[in-house]
Amino acid sequence: MEITSFIKYVGVDDLDIDLFESQYVVPEGMAYNSYVILDEKVAIMDTADARKRAEWWANVENVLDGRTPDYLVVQHVEPDHASLIAEVLEKYPHLKVVATAKAVQMMPQFFPAADFADRTIAVKEGDTLSLGSHTLQFFVAPMVHWPEVMVSYEQSEKVLFSADGFGKFGALCNGGSWDCEARRYYFNICGKYGVQVQALLKKAATLDIDIICPLHGPVLTENLGHYIGLYDTWSKYEPETEGVFVAYASIHGGTGVAAERLAEMLRDKGAPKVFVTDLSRCDMAEAVEDAFRYSHMVVCAASYDADVFPPMHDFLHHLKIKNFQNHKVAIMENGSWAPTAGRVMRGMLEGMKNVEIVEPMVTIRSRMKDADLPVMAELADNLLK
Repeated sequence: MEITSFIKYVGVDDLDIDLFESQYVVPEGMAYNSYVILDEKVAIMDTADARKRAEWWANVENVLDGRTPDYLVVQHVEPDHASLIAEVLEKYPHLKVVATAKAVQMMPQFFPAADFADRTIAVKEGDTLSLGSHTLQFFVAPMVHWPEVMVSYEQSEKVLFSADGFGKFGALCNGGSWDCEARRYYFNICGKYGVQVQALLKKAATLDIDIICPLHGPVLTENLGHYIGLYDTWSKYEPETEGVFVAYASIHGGTGVAAERLAEMLRDKGAPKVFVTDLSRCDMAEAVEDAFRYSHMVVCAASYDADVFPPMHDFLHHLKIKNFQNHKVAIMENGSWAPTAGRVMRGMLEGMKNVEIVEPMVTIRSRMKDADLPVMAELADNLLK
C-alpha cells in the first residue's frame, strides 16, 4: 500500500488471532501497522508482532528493493508493535534505533540478548531527524498508553504517525466502520489516560496534519476533524450519546426480566436511546465501551455470597481501572433473603469520580412483581429528568 510516493505501508493483517492482548475479542482480526519512508536516508517506522514476522519481513524487503535502512523509529515498545526490533538490528548492523530515552531503557528488558550499545538515538520533545527532503519531528506521549510512547510528525507531507492513538480493532482487509471498533479500542486500551490523551491532542492541534498513520486500523486521510473530535470527547470523559445503557447480571433470569422491563419503561417515557446488555454473556470490552458512550447507565444485579454477582463486580472493576467518570448511574438489586448487591454496587460507584447516583435504588425480591413497578417508574422518570 502506498501512503504517499515516499511513504509505504509494510504492515500485516492477523486473521488468526482470537484475543488481542489475551483479553479483547477481535472477530475481524487485527492489523499491525508499520511504514517505511524512502528518501536519501531510509526509516522504518515500527515493526510488528512476531506472530506475523514472515509476512512483515516480506513486505519490508519488497519495499526496500535492495536498499539498506538507516533508522528504525520505535514509537512504542509493546510487543505487538516491536517484537522484531532485535531481528532488524541483527540484519542491518549499521542501523540506528530512534526512540525516547524511556524506550531505550526498556528495550533490553524485551531483548536481553541484543546489543544496543551505540545503536540507539534517544530523542526528546521537539527533536527532529532529517531523512533528506523529509524531516521527522518527535513529540513525547507518555501514558498513551505506556510511559515510553512518542508520536512522529513528517513535516513535508504533513503525516502524523500516531502510535496507538486513533487505533482500531480489526484487520484492514475486513474494513468496517471506524467509530465503533475505534471506540471499543480507545476505552479499553487508552481509556484510563484521558488527561494524557488531551495533552497529546493539544500538541497535534499545533500541527498541519493531512494524514494520520496509526499502529492499528486504517490510515486516516479524510474528515480528520471527525476522528479528532471523537478523541477529544472520549478523552474528556464526556458522554458521546444521549441515552441509557442498562447492564444486568442475572443468575436465574429474574434480574434480567426486571432490567428489560425498566428498559421498556424508559423507551415508553421518551428516552432517546436505550441499550441493554447481559454482562454474563456479552463482550466485556464492549460493555465498557457502552458505559462510557451513553450519558446514563443502570446497573442491575443479583446478590451473591453477601456481595454482588461476579459478572457485575467484574464490570464495575473494569470501569474503575479505566477511570470511568462524569456519568449518572442508577441501581437495581435483587435478593431472595438478604439483598446486598445494591450496597456493593453503590460503594464501587461512589469510588469513581463525578458519578451521580440517581435515586431511588430499586430492590427486587427474587422476581419482579406489580408492587415493584411504581418505584421502577419513579426511577425511570428521575433518569430522564
